[in-house]
Amino acid sequence: MSISSTITSTTRIRLRDLGRLFTHNGKVGLGLAILIFFALVALLGPLFFTQDPNGISDMQMQPPSPEHWLGTTQLGQDVLTQLVIGTRLSLFMGFVIGILTMIIAVAVGLVSGYYGGWIDEALSLFSNVFLILPTLPLAILLAAFLSNYKGPITIAIVLTVTGWSWGSRVLRAQTLSMRNRDTVEAAKASGESDLRIIFFEILPNETAIVAAQLLGTIIYAILAETGLEFLGLGDTSAVSWGTMLYWAGNNDALQAGAWWWFLTPGLCIAILGAGLAFINFGIDEIANPRLRSQARLQKLAEKKLAEEQQEDAQ
Repeated sequence: MSISSTITSTTRIRLRDLGRLFTHNGKVGLGLAILIFFALVALLGPLFFTQDPNGISDMQMQPPSPEHWLGTTQLGQDVLTQLVIGTRLSLFMGFVIGILTMIIAVAVGLVSGYYGGWIDEALSLFSNVFLILPTLPLAILLAAFLSNYKGPITIAIVLTVTGWSWGSRVLRAQTLSMRNRDTVEAAKASGESDLRIIFFEILPNETAIVAAQLLGTIIYAILAETGLEFLGLGDTSAVSWGTMLYWAGNNDALQAGAWWWFLTPGLCIAILGAGLAFINFGIDEIANPRLRSQARLQKLAEKKLAEEQQEDAQ
């Protein structure tokens, strides 16, 4: 068996073990259930809610009722319809921005950490420039500067440009500690190209870190995108959770007592963020052997305590 095939099989085993741990973690299971629920709402919701989410009616500012389960807005728009339709754009934006940001972070972090030297210095300087800048204020400034091009694409570009530096620094540090390991040296000795070593030997060993960084970036992207839209820096004619909050704020929903207008999108953002955070916490336990061993010891202690209580009851 060649050195290359041995390294590949070892990586495959590690990914398989990671998958098993991933599926047996309670936090990850709860987070996935929340994420799948919102994904189904985004995919299937528009098939059931076919009415125009911006359609105006004469039932203005109505509280939740059998006719309108989550009430109506100041223009008589159905809040539930807006919430369901807006889920697709908010979820899509969060994941697209998170994935694009992590692609840049992975490419910069791994290349910088693997090559070192002047390449590392140049990429580190480039990363540090964005790292020391206040990300959200810079995103607000860029979005305001590009106000003539309001829309999801502009927000995606702004948040991607301003959000990749932290992830790249974390991956660079991890790559620096891995580039001299035996598996990497063996891949070099077998004549593997640098790109193959970086993305097929080093990257699979950083899967848990990349996944955790991706989830954190998605949470940031959803919150930042919602914040920019709430400030009116997005396309206010589009329906999303952020634009719902924007119109609720513009029409003084809080003062009018229309809690259903702003509370429902806020709860959706909080629940989705909590679900992604649960997955992130679970991945941390998977990636950190110390946390994993502590969780295992806690389960054993709980099992022993339950057995002792059962024996006492008998």
